[in-house]
Amino acid sequence: MMQPMRRSVLVVVFSAWCLAACGPIAYVSEVTRHASRAVDEARAAHADTLSPYYWTRAVNFLHMAREVAGHADFQGANRFGRLASESAEKATAEAEEFAKDPTKRPYLDDLGATKDAAKPVAPAKDSH
Repeated sequence: MMQPMRRSVLVVVFSAWCLAACGPIAYVSEVTRHASRAVDEARAAHADTLSPYYWTRAVNFLHMAREVAGHADFQGANRFGRLASESAEKATAEAEEFAKDPTKRPYLDDLGATKDAAKPVAPAKDSH
């Protein structure tokens, strides 16, 4: 039979080991599954052209989640993964809305150029 002190130390070590393993498990679920899938859905909805702000946020947050996980900071990686998922979902919704009704696009015309792009630009000064 184990001594009571040795048994309690074994229980504490086993509990700490189990808790340490939760970070990577949550990371796999949050980032590699949910956030990656959300970014892929946004890509399929053409969010890169129809919702560039949220698309850029989602892609950059997903990149940061993977980078931070590479440093074994799974709590930070999960936080970036949640932000990537939220941004990708907003990008998908916005892209689908703008694809249905292009008149709701506040900053782009049908060609994807900004409304101010048609204005003439002053010529550059020659440096002599």
